[in-house]
Amino acid sequence: MSHAQTPHPQTPHARRSLPDTAPAQTAEGDTPGVHTPGTPGNGDRIDVGLQRILKRETRSSRAGMAALAAALVIAACLYALLESALRAIGQPPWLIDPQTAAERLTALPGGISPLLLGALGGVVAMVGLMFFLNAVLPGRKSRHLLEDPRAGVVVDDEVIASALARAARTAANVTQEQVMVVVSQRLVVVNVRPTSGVPLHEERILAAVEDELQRMAPSPMPSVRVNVAASGVIGA
Repeated sequence: MSHAQTPHPQTPHARRSLPDTAPAQTAEGDTPGVHTPGTPGNGDRIDVGLQRILKRETRSSRAGMAALAAALVIAACLYALLESALRAIGQPPWLIDPQTAAERLTALPGGISPLLLGALGGVVAMVGLMFFLNAVLPGRKSRHLLEDPRAGVVVDDEVIASALARAARTAANVTQEQVMVVVSQRLVVVNVRPTSGVPLHEERILAAVEDELQRMAPSPMPSVRVNVAASGVIGA
């Protein structure tokens, strides 16, 4: 006797490639992905959910900086409360009396060296700028998105660098130790050390790396720069 099973609708998900695996092309239907249901409303909800997952996987968290800012504010409030309590009970201040500190702040820049005042202002400005930029600029992880019509694919930059290094090594006919690839959001830098006495064709290496990058189709698509070292290594 057969039992009918109620199909469960698939939810959008993001696939993250492991560092020891390279991106591979799959045939139609081989890799499970997100299939958009027939109704437009469900498809819109899936797209929105998938975009949120991909954004969370590629953007860095602000939790660390938020916790640091909260800890600094809490520490300042506790110190002010401690000094106020000591003054209220007639005890000597722990570091500086609140009233004395307020008088010195209102008397600025008098009573303090201009050099010290400038150094303190620079430190405060740098700390404030760091918190401001961290809150405004979109933090990004070392990851790229790969185009897939059925699923969201997130791949670490180390995986992309490994695949591009293999392509550059094959085009240059050198060993693994002679190629180093650095991948960032907008730029791929390929550093190659040639073998002594064997000329390298920089255009061939650049074409091979760009072709591999086009097949992978990461988003955002970085540009490629090839650096060939002036000194070579002795071949085995």
